[in-house]
Amino acid sequence: MDSGKPKLWNFSAGPAILPPVVLERAAEAVHELRQDGHIRDAAGVGMSILEISHRSAPYEAITFGAEKLVHDVLGVPDTHQVLFLQGGASLQFVMVPMNLREADKFAAYVDTGVWASRAITESEGLGPTRVIGSSKATNYDRIPEFPAADSYAGASYLHITTNNTIYGTEYPEIPAAEGGVPLVIDFSSHAGSRPMALERAAIGYAGAQKNLGPSGVTLVYVRKDLIARKPAAPVPVYLRYATHAKEPSLYNTPNTFGVLVLKLVLEWMRDEGGIEAIGARNERKAQKLYDVLDNSKVFQPHAQQGSRSRMNVTWTCARAPEAQREAIAKKFLTEAQALGFDGLKGHRSVGGFRASIYNAFPEAGVAALCEFIREFERRL
Repeated sequence: MDSGKPKLWNFSAGPAILPPVVLERAAEAVHELRQDGHIRDAAGVGMSILEISHRSAPYEAITFGAEKLVHDVLGVPDTHQVLFLQGGASLQFVMVPMNLREADKFAAYVDTGVWASRAITESEGLGPTRVIGSSKATNYDRIPEFPAADSYAGASYLHITTNNTIYGTEYPEIPAAEGGVPLVIDFSSHAGSRPMALERAAIGYAGAQKNLGPSGVTLVYVRKDLIARKPAAPVPVYLRYATHAKEPSLYNTPNTFGVLVLKLVLEWMRDEGGIEAIGARNERKAQKLYDVLDNSKVFQPHAQQGSRSRMNVTWTCARAPEAQREAIAKKFLTEAQALGFDGLKGHRSVGGFRASIYNAFPEAGVAALCEFIREFERRL
């Protein structure tokens, strides 16, 4: 029966929208699993994913299957070990410098927003740290030019945040670090959104809740030669990449449900045509929305051309008369919410609006938002 309520379009930046088929299969798995780790059938083991041991055969089939899909679907090379950890990207802000810092060497960072800044702060608490690139002066509305090799020569590693959820900026391509300096990428909010040169990173990490699954799982991939490297200073056992590589993401009880959902999302991506097809669809969605905003007399994208995120589109009322901007923004959000456009309020660092259009967000929802923006502007 039609409730009369509008269809809800979920533009949340995270925890984010998941494919309906993944939600259905995850719900089934909460009820019961098969012995081989797949969704239940008549030969079920009689236990939920929420109940089974992480040392059991069904769960091993899930975690090792998910690991293989990370290689096959996302394109992480076999030279890197895949890990499913906890603590989000925030814990990686600490684990990276603890594991990669070398004696008498600095760590190099590019500052592109809040999460890059938090990573820098953690590094500064552990040793010499240099910020060798930043777009802070323009409120992070662009990706700064990639630093010259001499600015990070001799560094323990070079860290970048490849998509900046709050500001709606994104590296067009994963850059290559020179001189043998390991590149570290936080690719949390656009992991799996398009084909990427992930092999260029010595370490990559992503909170799953943006594009790959629910909150509580962190995808990490680490070049195997770095796992064997002895850290310059003692590192607690739990915070060593080597610990989790040796016990393939099973050193402590993992988020069993979260890893299952991540596996289901990767299977959905594979079945949708793979990362190439996903990337093409994401490009269409983003371009459609940016075209409307670029042609608006009221709204203006925050991110500059050449730095725009395909996942997080941010904009303000910057083209409206200054005295009217606050009222327009309030009216826009009120009407949008009433029509079922949820989660469009921008982060306080930028203000205005943000539409997160991750992999599972349908093209129909972007088309509906574009029409609403055009219609709203006509009525002003």
